[in-house]
Amino acid sequence: MQLPKVFAIALFFVTACAAQLSPRLTTSVTISGKKIVIGYGAPSMRGRKIMGSLVPYGEVWCAGANDATSLDTEADLDINGMRVPKGSYTLWTLPNPGEWLLIVNKQTGVWHTDYNERYDLGRVKMNIRAVSPRVERMKFDLSPASGNKSTLALSWETTEVSVPITVLR
Repeated sequence: MQLPKVFAIALFFVTACAAQLSPRLTTSVTISGKKIVIGYGAPSMRGRKIMGSLVPYGEVWCAGANDATSLDTEADLDINGMRVPKGSYTLWTLPNPGEWLLIVNKQTGVWHTDYNERYDLGRVKMNIRAVSPRVERMKFDLSPASGNKSTLALSWETTEVSVPITVLR
């Protein structure tokens, strides 16, 4: 069934507005000749309370908007003690005021609300710290390689969480 033209146009504008509010960004690093890429929808604070409100404590959160946050790695990784074989994954978090967990999930190509725990590869603790000034637009960073190591960091509002990443040889 084909949508009436007015509905098709409205759908186009709603999709375009959502993309502008949370543009798709990437961050990447090359370690030992192997590329690691994170793709995510980057929402902004826009005057909203983020941690403990928009990002609820005690519930799995996608750490991004629109399509689920993706991790693509050309190398086997150790993420803070969790072995992650080369391949494609989605990243999720379990935030709490004093502790965050990073979740690596084997399900890909899903929307940011379609988390399914049965596909979890694993969960690891993240380092957490307060940052100032406030980070308006959520962002992921992969630090430049130091030997075979990097750091994955997520920053938004006044919170930064991070985990060490090691490329396994």
